[in-house]
Amino acid sequence: MPERSIWASLGLSAAKPAAATNGSPNGAQAAADAQRGAPAQAAPTPSAGADAASSAARSMFGQTQMLHCTVASRPNALATVCGARRRTWAELNERVSRLAAGLIGLGVEPGDRVAILALNSDRYTEYLFAVWWAGAVVVPMNIRWSPAENAYSLNDSGAKVLFVDKAFSAAAPAIRAGSEALRHIVYLDDDAAPDGMVRYEALVDDNDPVADAGAGGEELAGLYYTGGTTGFPKGVMVPHRALWYNNIVISKYGEMDQDSVHLHVAPMFHMADGAAGGGISMVGGVHAYAPAFTPDGAMDAIEAYGVTSTVMVPTMLAMMLNSPAFDPERFKTLKYITYGGSPMPEGVLRGLIEKLPHIRFVQGYGQTELAPLVSMLPADDHQPEGPKSHRIRSAGVPVVGCEVKIVDPAGAALPNGEVGEIAVKSPGAMHGYWNKPEQTAAALKDGWVMTGDGGYRDDDGYVFIVDRMKDMIVTGGENVFSAEVESAISTMPGVAQVAVVGVPSEQWGEAVHAIVVAAPGAALSEQGVIDHVASLIANYKRPRSVEIRSEPLPMSGAGKILKRELRAPFWEGRDKQVH
Repeated sequence: MPERSIWASLGLSAAKPAAATNGSPNGAQAAADAQRGAPAQAAPTPSAGADAASSAARSMFGQTQMLHCTVASRPNALATVCGARRRTWAELNERVSRLAAGLIGLGVEPGDRVAILALNSDRYTEYLFAVWWAGAVVVPMNIRWSPAENAYSLNDSGAKVLFVDKAFSAAAPAIRAGSEALRHIVYLDDDAAPDGMVRYEALVDDNDPVADAGAGGEELAGLYYTGGTTGFPKGVMVPHRALWYNNIVISKYGEMDQDSVHLHVAPMFHMADGAAGGGISMVGGVHAYAPAFTPDGAMDAIEAYGVTSTVMVPTMLAMMLNSPAFDPERFKTLKYITYGGSPMPEGVLRGLIEKLPHIRFVQGYGQTELAPLVSMLPADDHQPEGPKSHRIRSAGVPVVGCEVKIVDPAGAALPNGEVGEIAVKSPGAMHGYWNKPEQTAAALKDGWVMTGDGGYRDDDGYVFIVDRMKDMIVTGGENVFSAEVESAISTMPGVAQVAVVGVPSEQWGEAVHAIVVAAPGAALSEQGVIDHVASLIANYKRPRSVEIRSEPLPMSGAGKILKRELRAPFWEGRDKQVH
């Protein structure tokens, strides 16, 4: 789709694309900076005498723009609800402006990085807007990482300020000791701040509102660190333009409006929650919060806040579905659930559709490098039976403005039906990886983001994800995609979780191994699992071994199963691991 028609379809003017560099797109200096991995240089804060047209252009597609718009049209409408705390949009705007002033008082300048390590709350939302208001760059940190891993991301990003809540304040000294650039730690909770930390509410109360710096467009909005499945984590450089585009798209596909009450229950450091939160802010709905996911906690929050929409990963939905406390009545206000982040087991999805028929399920496929959306499977395609039932196994069709192709290892486009790597061209594309020009060059090729996901398209344009390329199992010369095997096993009654990995085999190179967690009260056996899939998948795809567990599988902070931890014991001591 031509660029002008992309933005016209959303009712917008065309956005200037990022330059094809490994860093900031701001001209020749940016290209030089990118080559050495230097941070993007933010535009200067507008002064009273600045040219109005220049300032307006620079502010277009900025994350604070939606806050200004909503405050102007709905100042007294509810914006956030977190326990007993309730703020209107006007109150949120005031607090954001004061917090931004507090950050500036701590020495934060446009383009500086400001990190956060915290559970979900309304103050997380205020942090995001305040950092952008100050013209700085957000660095949401993974709540499951160790202090050493988080110190790495702080050092790599060069963050000057770190926000922490009570859940992570004990780890702050170790993180601070390992960080060279960190100058201040801000304590988010209401009780007394630990020694050496700045109290969050003091930054709000003790400062007058400050003018919005007006950051937007191709200026850097955030560094979002990937999970670091191999080597050190990568900081994905996401410009305002990419976030703005995704906010619009998810609000459209999630049918969000001013009456929407959206629950932040997926971790707020994750890009999927960030996009959904941006969508709610775009339409002036209500942000509601659960500190962290538990099945009962999520259901309690849905009831307490009258939640109408939320984003969850499949493992969260499976845990709620299998919870003894599950009751469809608890979901009566919920209209939309967007899911993604990892493959959805078909058995779980069918169970959800059967037990919660009033909810419109929407699947989103994407990745951090695309901020994050690539495609969506709309609610109308979630049909367990009938001629279109096969579509629930797909990732839907590319979202408006997003172009997808399937390529072979040489980069040549493949015809429909053939499996290859998914490549994406989108207004949501990143600038590259912070301080990693070689990895940026490998991921960005001629304007296309190479996703690392294997998939194919059918003749109707639907995208089918077969697996992460690195999770593909090569057994006896045949390619087996673990997600397909997991989906087949998931349809077996009594299966709560399943992960399929490749393990060493002297005969086949790799063998298919399934790790299955039984639901409470279920009695599963290795042979029973193998027999169940016998009629569902080809013989070479079937597990050659099955491990039945009672404890949950290891999970990342984003709710994804950590397959590298499941594979590791089988490959220990070997010179070469196939995956």
